[in-house]
Amino acid sequence: MGAASTGPAAPDARKRVVTEFRWPVRVYYEDTDAGGVVYHAGYLRFMERARTEWMRSRGFDQSVLRERHGVLFVVRRMEVDFLSPARLDDTLSVSARLERLRPARILLRQEISRAGAAAGEALCGARVEVACLDAATRRPRRIPAAVTAALADER
Repeated sequence: MGAASTGPAAPDARKRVVTEFRWPVRVYYEDTDAGGVVYHAGYLRFMERARTEWMRSRGFDQSVLRERHGVLFVVRRMEVDFLSPARLDDTLSVSARLERLRPARILLRQEISRAGAAAGEALCGARVEVACLDAATRRPRRIPAAVTAALADER
């Protein structure tokens, strides 16, 4: 015997909406080596900017996190794949997408791609683990509830 249907199925609570934040970046001379190609550390700076702006877009700039919430977020681990070079004057799009939110860590996926005519060409990708630290002691601590709540719609 089967159960009678009473209407549309309830949405699966385990499904999640994943939003991707994007930040534009222009490659300047200072970002490149003698050949006009972005030096590998430049990609890390671009990703840092996108993560910072991602948090700012949710109401938490670095000074608010430190002064009001007493925390700092620091990169604990990165796995980076360099796929194709970015060059002088390229316009890039740097993404940040929440993969997992843990009590004291944020796991993100980031990608750098070309914007404009060559849009969509992935140049660099990374998985980034960010740890929450107490601003005074520099010891790990739980992510403040206000920050967790602001990121909850990402999961």
